[in-house]
Amino acid sequence: MTRPLDGITVISLEHAIAAPFCTRQLADLGARVIKIERPGAGDFARAYDQRVNGEASHFVWVNRSKESLTLDLKQPAAQAILMELIAGADVLVQNLAPGAAARMGLGAEALQAKHPSLIVCDISGYGVDGPYRDKKAYDLLIQSEAGFLSITGTPDEPCKSGISIADIAAGMYAYTSVLAALLQRGKTGKGSHIDVSMLEALGEWMGFPMYYAFQGATQPVRSAASHATIYPYGPFPAGDGGTVMLGLQNEREWRVFCERVLEMPTLATTPRFDSNAHRNENREALREIIDEVFRSLSTQQVLERLDAAQIANARMNDMAGLWNHEQLQVRKRWRNVASPAGDIPALLPPGRHSAFEYRMEAIPAVGQHTESILRSLGKGEADIAAMRESGAV
Repeated sequence: MTRPLDGITVISLEHAIAAPFCTRQLADLGARVIKIERPGAGDFARAYDQRVNGEASHFVWVNRSKESLTLDLKQPAAQAILMELIAGADVLVQNLAPGAAARMGLGAEALQAKHPSLIVCDISGYGVDGPYRDKKAYDLLIQSEAGFLSITGTPDEPCKSGISIADIAAGMYAYTSVLAALLQRGKTGKGSHIDVSMLEALGEWMGFPMYYAFQGATQPVRSAASHATIYPYGPFPAGDGGTVMLGLQNEREWRVFCERVLEMPTLATTPRFDSNAHRNENREALREIIDEVFRSLSTQQVLERLDAAQIANARMNDMAGLWNHEQLQVRKRWRNVASPAGDIPALLPPGRHSAFEYRMEAIPAVGQHTESILRSLGKGEADIAAMRESGAV
């Protein structure tokens, strides 16, 4: 089966989430991804936890279908191996500490002078220039700088996202930028330099609250799991202890909700609640009414009423609920992939294609492919033994 990125080779100096998430998606589409890791411990994300049969949860998520090559890039022999690999590669992705790649001669300008068709993708917290260029950046810090924390949480306390949202945003934009660069190279024959900033990636996702606060207007308030400006839109408890998420988008739905879900048709035209603006202003009073109705119903009964009225809704799932989600099972979205800890389940990437299947291959052990990669570069037993002896690989 032919995949879109078959024949494309990606070298990645990566750790943690942003760059590995980018390159895993390239591997999903068929690219050969060679992950450069430190000899011994490898990518430090391997040690975040041991939740997946001894493997780290972050690591198994973003590193399938890759080859692991260990190199100590402080040693000339290891640097020479990396340069050989880059000479035959299409893409270099890196998210090392600010300035580290350039100090090793791996800046885009230097590399493209030798390899004009090479695509170089740098992922950093703030970008390759500007006053914040050299600042260290972790996901939570970028959530703070991008204003995400100011609109997320309760009125009393900001809350971070439960996932690494800034890393994921940067990884996604790096991935799509590499795809765009490959298309552009197909037209011009020339590579390009991609500069992806975590701040700018998450800043793009903050477009709605930024425009809501246009020209100094009041920004959205922190409203926990409820929508900040539309009501009722958020979580409501049922009588059996479950939680139902529902969302009303317009006045027609509000009338139907009152008639068929709450069974209180006159509520729809009550002056306090007859528009979204009024419902938002009086959300506490309306919440008491909704809570009283739902208190007499089970979670399933609330969902059935909402479905019958065609009101958008969802059960508030936990991780066990997601693992066992009926929709994912019926659509056959799970595959088994190999790992150092044995086979583990993995979700197929979003987007079901009729023309090809995603690549869903093993999560590598540290340095698992070092010897085979060195042999492909023409290194013999003596060369490999010497590099192992010196700690270069």
